Amino acid sequence: MGRYTFFWILLCIILPLQAQQETPYLQKQGNATQLIINNTPFLVLGGELGNSSAASVEDIEQIFPKLQRMGLNTVLVPAYWDLTEPAEGTYDFTLTNEVIRLARENHLKVIFLWFGAWKNSMSCYAPLWFKQDYEKYPRARTKAGKPLEIASAFSENVFQADRRAFTQWLRHIATIDQEEGTVIMIQIQNEIGMLEDARDYSEEANRIFDSPVPRELIKYLQKNRKTLHPQMLEKWEANGCKTSGNWQEIFGADLYTDELFMAWHYARYVEKFAQAARMIHNVPLFVNAAMNSRGRKPGEYPSAGPLAHLIDIWHCAAPNIDFLAPDLYDDGVVDWTAQYKLHNNPLFIPEIRLADNNGVRAFYVFGEHDAIGFSPFSIEHGSDDSSSPLVKAYACLRELMPLLTKYQGKGLTNGLLFDQEYKERVLERDDLKIYARHYFTLPWDSRATDGSKWSEAGGLILQLGEYEYLLAGSGVVVEFEKGGENRAGRISLGEDGFASAGGGNMQEELWNEDFRIGIGSVDEVGIEEDGTFRYVRRLNGDQTHQGRHVRIPVDDFSILHIKLYKYR
Repeated sequence: MGRYTFFWILLCIILPLQAQQETPYLQKQGNATQLIINNTPFLVLGGELGNSSAASVEDIEQIFPKLQRMGLNTVLVPAYWDLTEPAEGTYDFTLTNEVIRLARENHLKVIFLWFGAWKNSMSCYAPLWFKQDYEKYPRARTKAGKPLEIASAFSENVFQADRRAFTQWLRHIATIDQEEGTVIMIQIQNEIGMLEDARDYSEEANRIFDSPVPRELIKYLQKNRKTLHPQMLEKWEANGCKTSGNWQEIFGADLYTDELFMAWHYARYVEKFAQAARMIHNVPLFVNAAMNSRGRKPGEYPSAGPLAHLIDIWHCAAPNIDFLAPDLYDDGVVDWTAQYKLHNNPLFIPEIRLADNNGVRAFYVFGEHDAIGFSPFSIEHGSDDSSSPLVKAYACLRELMPLLTKYQGKGLTNGLLFDQEYKERVLERDDLKIYARHYFTLPWDSRATDGSKWSEAGGLILQLGEYEYLLAGSGVVVEFEKGGENRAGRISLGEDGFASAGGGNMQEELWNEDFRIGIGSVDEVGIEEDGTFRYVRRLNGDQTHQGRHVRIPVDDFSILHIKLYKYR
């Protein structure tokens, strides 16, 4: 064998390995799951397009440059079955090609959302040839027998048609994007779930419902009993933790048993998609859920979707799905995100209502939950003005990314999110108490006291070392104290640090500590790509209330490097 022949053989071996190494993947760091792109941890600072905003080349060409100006690094884009396979067996990848081309031109990564058999429960993105042939591709039915605009998950013909289109589309992506890696994740279907009833009552669904619960699920429940979601465990225990029988015999006869049954079969459907995807283009895969909020019952919300209380069903039935993701359109972000950042599920938010407070919420989920990413919905309708809150927040988070990814999963960060009701959070680290509050708890801005509704404020705090912290975000104020200090009886101080009013209201504090904590320095900084600090300015005097606290005003986004010291 000549040396040149040997060289080409070696090159043919090495290049595929290199391409495989560059494929995006997930890895654990401490308690966090990180998305790795080109061997570097990556936070998705994203936005999802509106449902119809990637349905024409002209729209894509107009929108993508704006997304770059907004500071996104990733765009979530629907891929429509009806436009991908307009005639049965005939495929058109024009829109996919344009998304990838324009994303590269505008330095964006892409997460595709397969709008196949179901989108928001309905089969509205299935092709017309599929919809019209309802005998070959049957519909789900209500308990009363009414057919729905929802393809039945129990039909092999439905599954084969949907998967065939999905795999053809994904093979095309693998062909054109294997080297560049523009597409970093795939969402399979969109907000799967049954509406009107908690499950499908078609003839085939009824037959399977009356059949034994899959042995695979029973073994999973037995093996993972100590770590099951509380609602799953309660449901199983309420009927005696039976290990054989049909769905009602094991879980009882109610809507929530119907939901468990339906979740199993939706998840099995998706799992077969995921298995095919792993063989074609092995990027991270996820599913998203419409929330079970506002007191609604299964069927009033999309029953059986990848919801937190169904995570055990989905994990057992669809092990090739990397995580379940919440779509957030209700208030209560703190509570909702806590439901999805679990020991067995990292947090990724593919959709959240587009609003001015998206920026501070992004800081919160990265700081509190080591999130993989954050993505407001209908992002093309957001502002690309440099002064808009999301643009400023994303610019700040881009700078923070090297440090956030370095410390993710190590228990050194917390998120802060405040409004007019939830104004303060107390953190304890080592021998310190950290009092974090909404900026308007300082009454110096007229909006704090003139009856205005307080804008949501938030950020994150990162411990870099003993008595060294990073504070970033907008509209927060933080005080540091030695644990055990007595805060009772403190007088109200004005903006100048003097007593707000005279009248003998000063009180002697009880002192029981050897040391106090002082603010040594507060520097506004930028962060370089290697994680080192770039000095911007020293903040002191009025900007730290003469050394009493650290603050970032409402409407500003900044990164502050704080060094503390102790004295007595």
